[in-house]
Amino acid sequence: MKKPRQTSRTGASVKQAKTIPSPAHLSKRQEPLPAQTPKPGHDDPNAPALLREILNSPTYRQADEDVDFLDRDDTRGLRLQLDYLKPQLLLEEHGIANTIVVFGSTRICEPCAARRRVDELKEVLKSDRDNTTLKERLAVAERLLAKSPYYDVAREFGQLVGAAEGPHGKRTVVVTGGGPGIMEGTNRGAHDKSARSVGLNITLPLEQFPNPYITPDLCFRFHYFALRKLHFMLRARALVAFPGGFGTFDELFQALTLIQTRKIAPMPVILVGEAYWRKAFDASFLIAEGTIAPEDRDLFWFAETAQEIWDDIHYWYELAGRPFLR
Repeated sequence: MKKPRQTSRTGASVKQAKTIPSPAHLSKRQEPLPAQTPKPGHDDPNAPALLREILNSPTYRQADEDVDFLDRDDTRGLRLQLDYLKPQLLLEEHGIANTIVVFGSTRICEPCAARRRVDELKEVLKSDRDNTTLKERLAVAERLLAKSPYYDVAREFGQLVGAAEGPHGKRTVVVTGGGPGIMEGTNRGAHDKSARSVGLNITLPLEQFPNPYITPDLCFRFHYFALRKLHFMLRARALVAFPGGFGTFDELFQALTLIQTRKIAPMPVILVGEAYWRKAFDASFLIAEGTIAPEDRDLFWFAETAQEIWDDIHYWYELAGRPFLR
């Protein structure tokens, strides 16, 4: 509806009154645009089929909705940006600023599950006592059973972190790789205390599921290991490594390298299970060979219990004269 504009007076002159149209409404237009309806078949019988062919063509998909296009080698730069940006923005929105990163084997499960696996193999061996492969599997299962208490240590540590509240209501959140084993135990401990925890999962050729104890809005899936590693470290206030394999070593040595080369500020790096780590990683040998400096040995230390890990982190920050929470 057109409304008259009021006359205005500037000095002695009077501007003539006129009308201006109301602002156009985005959706309540009376006249449809020509392209809002497809070309009718009664004008050209071939038109509907030709239009369907166009609409079904991959080239017609909007770029940000075209998964095949985004998955091309040429668009890797875009994927790298998105892999970084999605968790970055959402973690900021959720106020996740202080994290403790926990790594460890996916194969070290809770004691009852480890015991069940040993019992199953023993039962099978009763009817096939000379099966060498089964004996080897049983030996490995028994070694994993011996390490299964680490699952409970990880769970207790998750409980300690989840229950703790710092100054001004600040909290620390545990972050894991989102998988089973030690990671599950850590996320489960936080879940026991109704606390939030983060899982940074990774897309693999064979599908893997996140463990069920991660906070649903804080479970992310990455395409690139490199971006996942970046997000492990961006908010980290400490790194805790339980016994593990290649993945655990990968994350551990990345953190130690970043600290050694002064790319990031030092932080507590705690290896849980001294007996395991002294066999798996001989720092004294590397020092003797001259491949690392003697002072690099002080970039990490060992612990055995959840309470010891938690206390050591706080004590390290006291020694450093730095606040634990930012």
